[in-house]
Amino acid sequence: MMTIANPIYDTVFKYLMEDDRIARTILSALLKEEIVDVKMRPHEYTNGQKEVLSIFRIDFGATIRKPSGEKQLILIEIQKTWLPTETLRFRQYLGVHYQDPKNIMITSPDRHAMPMVAVYLLGHTVGDIEEPVVYVRHKAFNYDDEPVTKGIPDRFVDSLNHDSIIVQIPRLHGKINNRLDKVLSIFDQKRVSPESQHYLSVDEKSYDSADDDMQPILHRLLMAASSVKMRQDMNVEDEYFSIIKEQEGKLYGLEKDLAEKESLLAEKNGQLAEKDGQLAEKDGQLKTLVKMLLQAGQPIETIAEELHIDIERAKTLCD
Repeated sequence: MMTIANPIYDTVFKYLMEDDRIARTILSALLKEEIVDVKMRPHEYTNGQKEVLSIFRIDFGATIRKPSGEKQLILIEIQKTWLPTETLRFRQYLGVHYQDPKNIMITSPDRHAMPMVAVYLLGHTVGDIEEPVVYVRHKAFNYDDEPVTKGIPDRFVDSLNHDSIIVQIPRLHGKINNRLDKVLSIFDQKRVSPESQHYLSVDEKSYDSADDDMQPILHRLLMAASSVKMRQDMNVEDEYFSIIKEQEGKLYGLEKDLAEKESLLAEKNGQLAEKDGQLAEKDGQLKTLVKMLLQAGQPIETIAEELHIDIERAKTLCD
């Protein structure tokens, strides 16, 4: 068995993807496209508020070769998280890219945004979806919900929409049936070493020694496992996420208390509304009685005395 660093850790994942060849291998497998060139975008991978956001992201500019031979430049954004995360946080990062003028390409005679693919590496599951990898692709339809194919793909349409790839790491089943399974097997948390979650134990025999793509990945993760600095950084991440879990636990408790208080308040408001209705009904009955007594010739003073209400109240009920 071989012990490699666990790439679910941000510091290990960043170290892995900084190698252009490895990044090209992983992204090609995910996109099911031939990527001929890929570059990590500078200053885009840091997470300045890890203790608040718990999301790590890396952006790449990639050149893909279509089956026709045509080359296309696209933007690939990888967002990775350990914990269940609000989708709003993911959307906020995407919004930054849509607004960034650096993502606009100028080709005669027009300007258009780079097509974008968002990749989500999730350390948690999404609802009841059982597939470990889900591809979400946009399509164009006419009024009758019939697919529009003529003129598609189109730069204008592609500039306003993006495809997504969702990887549920806990759903990785450990079996290698295709190239993507092989690449994603290095994230399989079922292989966590019993000594420490910082490491994975993999059977190197399950990888072909002649595989020119997987061997560099395993070698780099092997190097990361022996790095003292890498171990220190993983320890820091453990501390960060223990704080996050504690904060989220407290937040959940506060939200639960607030929900209970709101429920009690709603119940009390309902009781008050019911009492107000009963009082209104009694006032109506009292008003009818006062008018009947007046019609019977009773003085207002006598009526007030018999009903045990003050004279002004009795006069009000007469109106």
